[in-house]
Amino acid sequence: MKLQTVIAVLLASTLTGACSSEQLYAAGRNAQRAECMKRLDAQERDRCLKDADLSHDAYKREVEGARQ
Repeated sequence: MKLQTVIAVLLASTLTGACSSEQLYAAGRNAQRAECMKRLDAQERDRCLKDADLSHDAYKREVEGARQ
């Protein structure tokens, strides 16, 4: 019984570790969009949504540019 538990835990950790950086990035952006929608000022909300719409590829380019 103990071996089955260990195998189940290892399998679960492997599967949850399979999330790509793009999936994590998308989840973060979705959360940011939800926060943007709470803003009352339309201009501020639009700026926030524009930032939240930054693609993963564009984000990676910005990070690489900042490192140089």
